[in-house]
Amino acid sequence: MAEIIPAEDQPHPYAGLLPEVILDAIDGCGRLASGSLFPLNSYENRVYQVGLEEGGFVIAKFYRPERLSDAAIREEHAFCRELAEQEIPVVAPWADAAGETLFRHLGFRFALYPRVGGRFPDLEDMDLLFRLGRLLGRIHLTGEGVRFAHRGDIDVARMGRESSDYLLASGVLPSEHQDKYRTLCDAILERVEGRFAEQARPESIRLHGDFHPGNILQLEEALRIVDTDDCRNGPAVQDLWMLLSGDRGQMRGQLAEIVDGYEEFREFDRRQLALIEPLRALRIIHYAAWLARRWSDPAFPMHFPWFNSGGYWDEHIHTLQGVYNRLEETPIEL
Repeated sequence: MAEIIPAEDQPHPYAGLLPEVILDAIDGCGRLASGSLFPLNSYENRVYQVGLEEGGFVIAKFYRPERLSDAAIREEHAFCRELAEQEIPVVAPWADAAGETLFRHLGFRFALYPRVGGRFPDLEDMDLLFRLGRLLGRIHLTGEGVRFAHRGDIDVARMGRESSDYLLASGVLPSEHQDKYRTLCDAILERVEGRFAEQARPESIRLHGDFHPGNILQLEEALRIVDTDDCRNGPAVQDLWMLLSGDRGQMRGQLAEIVDGYEEFREFDRRQLALIEPLRALRIIHYAAWLARRWSDPAFPMHFPWFNSGGYWDEHIHTLQGVYNRLEETPIEL
């Protein structure tokens, strides 16, 4: 994780990212902007749809300053382009004539992507789940064998211990919730560590890392995978569990379709099913700490006003209790 630079102390990282700066950055890449500029939903980075003089649009992604090293960003870009070369429908960054994908302008680093359309997939469609399983099998077949050197791992220390410790020290968590939060997180992470230990270090491969429905676009029968900003090394099941919903019976049926599709290309280690609830627990803990880490960015209080309310923390503690209860249950099986 040495390549990931903490961003907690950057109060207004995008204060200088004005419209003229964005348009000039695009022009500097030889893609002349028409002046049309539309912000897209993104909080960790800033993403814009920019009109071009030649017609059409480009998507410009400006990276949060000092969050990731250049090497870590280029490693993500290389993985995307490697997948695209295998005709896997991942939206990869544009490269200039020299093969460069990471650009700079006035201290900001950015990348350009083609604009793609589509809607979120209907995950109640079992045929679609089978297709997504096939797609993940292909992604993981490409992702195995070589590990990310600069992007780190999905692990208990970073996502769990560091996140809960930060939240407790941040001052964001109300004092009346701190003891309950500390006790629950300690109990949850102890069980999560136990599940990972039982796996005897599950195989770790390059992953999308954030494979939820919002990062999948469907246009008629075509699928497109977007936003690999959270790609990491980790267990294969990380890219499967976020496609699941409902009760255990429903999730078992969904998993069966996904795994059937997956195994047309790559064998799936069913022992990793025991990591679904631990990985869900880590994501919930990490998400709350992420909001706390970014609270000095004005975009976060604006878009997540509920985060700084007593009601949110009541609900968060209740959610953590449910997480603990699920970790006490027998892992889901096929």
